[in-house]
Amino acid sequence: QVQVVESGGGLVQAGGSLRLSCVASGRTFSRYRMGWFRQAPGQEREFVAAISGTDTITNYRDSVKGRFSISRDNAKNTVYLQMNGLKPEDTAVYYCAASTVPGPVKYDYWGQGTQVTVSS
Repeated sequence: QVQVVESGGGLVQAGGSLRLSCVASGRTFSRYRMGWFRQAPGQEREFVAAISGTDTITNYRDSVKGRFSISRDNAKNTVYLQMNGLKPEDTAVYYCAASTVPGPVKYDYWGQGTQVTVSS
């Protein structure tokens, strides 16, 4: 079992910044592909950003490119989501997820989520 715990959400004004953190248990964290997702009220959960394991390749949804940055610290079993230039439409519960098995990406462990609210 892998435990995933997010932190760092909060209330911020439009244009502000937040950094989300996600700690995942497991001795092979460096091999996990880690992703951030979000879900706004009444909407489906959507992909935000992901970072691969050892080669740390990143990808983002178009609407956050240039504003959000995903990174990881394998020594701390932690992945971060730096969010700058926040907009009201970024308001959502943000979830961290881990893909722990090789092969096609499948996020098999999820955190409980952290609320991000951006006021206009």
